[in-house]
Amino acid sequence: SRRAIVRRVRGACERRPVHKPPPRAPAPPPPPPTMQTATRAMFAIGTAFRETGQALDRIGCNMQGSNAFREGISRHRTVMGIYENVPKLPVHGFIAPSASVMGDVTIGEKSSIWYGAILRGDVNSIKIGSMTNIQDNTVIHVAKTNVGMKILPTIVGDRVTVGHNATLHACTIQDDAFIGMGATVMDGAVVEKGAMVAAGALVTPGTVVPTGQVWAGAPAKFMRDMTAEEKAFTTTSAETYAEMGAVHAVECGKSFEEVEYDKAVRTMTLERDPDYDASLGITRAQVKVQVP
Repeated sequence: SRRAIVRRVRGACERRPVHKPPPRAPAPPPPPPTMQTATRAMFAIGTAFRETGQALDRIGCNMQGSNAFREGISRHRTVMGIYENVPKLPVHGFIAPSASVMGDVTIGEKSSIWYGAILRGDVNSIKIGSMTNIQDNTVIHVAKTNVGMKILPTIVGDRVTVGHNATLHACTIQDDAFIGMGATVMDGAVVEKGAMVAAGALVTPGTVVPTGQVWAGAPAKFMRDMTAEEKAFTTTSAETYAEMGAVHAVECGKSFEEVEYDKAVRTMTLERDPDYDASLGITRAQVKVQVP
């Protein structure tokens, strides 16, 4: 009957052996995280938290409409670490508040990094010697991958002057050299000791500027030998900027109270006549400054 056929089929299925796959070997444990991996992970998590807070702040401001209060504090950081690399700064030197020094950067004593300059040592290192001045709006970067597939840092020696708006990329500038305003020195180029690159020049990759010569043009070519005055000026420039850097470091390092006191002194100087003080038999140093 039909029921008997169904019982025989079920019995055959129950007696048939079931072939199970062999058990798999356990997966090897993951390698222990290194310090660099942990640092990168913490950096990524911190970035996510900060971006989330910024997004929530923007949503809240949009909901408040015209009554929203927006924070006006600048997010600029003069000195910033990249992963585990933190800039090494001089004890006696000047880093302008509007400059940006980040990553694997080492700056020698009595050197100065001026306003708007950017030193970005993120994929390689930057080394600045002693009594060297990196002037306003200069950009210094490094190379990890380039056309020649070479990993190149940027090395700037002692007593070097780098003029305003210059660009140094993965190159070497030896001691007592001079880089003019707006000049560009590219990957693998070497400016030898005491050489001069004229303003606006473009030193192409791999070029060597010999000692005692002036190179100019785009691309830069030998123009002439340096004069005795130009050779002496490179030393004078380094000494002058070291002195000016010390003055700017003092001014930029003043507290809020010191800044307000200086403002009150200037106001008093404009309002009080030295002849009037002399008629009273007092000197300007004896007058008490009134800070509002």
